[in-house]
Amino acid sequence: MISLAGDNIFGADSTDAAKSMDAAIAPAITMNLRWAAVLGNHDQEGTLSREGVMRHLVGMKNTLSRFNPEGVEIDGFGNYNLEVGGVEGTLLANKSVLNLYFLDSGDRSTVWWIPGYGWIKASQQAWFKQTSLSLQKNYRNEEPRQKEPAPALAYFHIPLPEFSSFTASDFTGVKQESISSPSINSGFFTTMVEAGDVKAAFIGHDHINDFCGKLTGIQLCYAGGLGYHAYGKAGWSRRARVVSVQLEKTVSGEWQGVKSIKTWKRLDDQHLTTIDSEVLWNRGSNGRRRKDHDRS
Repeated sequence: MISLAGDNIFGADSTDAAKSMDAAIAPAITMNLRWAAVLGNHDQEGTLSREGVMRHLVGMKNTLSRFNPEGVEIDGFGNYNLEVGGVEGTLLANKSVLNLYFLDSGDRSTVWWIPGYGWIKASQQAWFKQTSLSLQKNYRNEEPRQKEPAPALAYFHIPLPEFSSFTASDFTGVKQESISSPSINSGFFTTMVEAGDVKAAFIGHDHINDFCGKLTGIQLCYAGGLGYHAYGKAGWSRRARVVSVQLEKTVSGEWQGVKSIKTWKRLDDQHLTTIDSEVLWNRGSNGRRRKDHDRS
């Protein structure tokens, strides 16, 4: 599955936002890959509103994107979760062994006296907390009962203020521009920590930052600047972050829940180089990060 972390098009340069989105996502559709997207701060700057952009995305082929949870009063467009079921034919086939949360982090502040970028609002955090709690209860209490909650990943566009917590000595990757967070902290990082299931959050926005750093048990990761429709850096290859999830397997050969979550980046260079392989999370470990900077 492909996850798109926003700024899927550069709306200001698009004369037809719908056609631009069709072109941007066409490779995934051509390869018959499933995909999901959130909105960035540039998607709506063309011929469609934010609502219009999201409605177009949820109507496209192979999409897993959703407009918003039904029956919930919530800010933004494109707040939804996806449940990844266990292997068919196993005891966990009807359980979600990995949960994915997608949230709309907005574009610009909608409060006139607060400058800067948007943020994840209280209504979105309430929905996230309720969804996380429900998923965790089901995983641990319904047969076959599990001792720990299923791990989760979160996707949104604008970096939280906590992305500024790192120095070059405690992250993997590079920071080549300032971190463009909202001017206020709406508390979503604390909300994720308290929920306990999110192991990593992936964002876009700052195109030439590509690092991952761990804070209070959660890996905060840039997705990597992939598209050629917006700014980059001369001599610095466009890149995509790959996330790989491994399942546990019993001695008898039956697949279980998630064992570990790994990541690396694939560069759009002559060799499609792989860099910065690391383990984001291991079940049963203290979550200490393991790095592998070797290129392959």
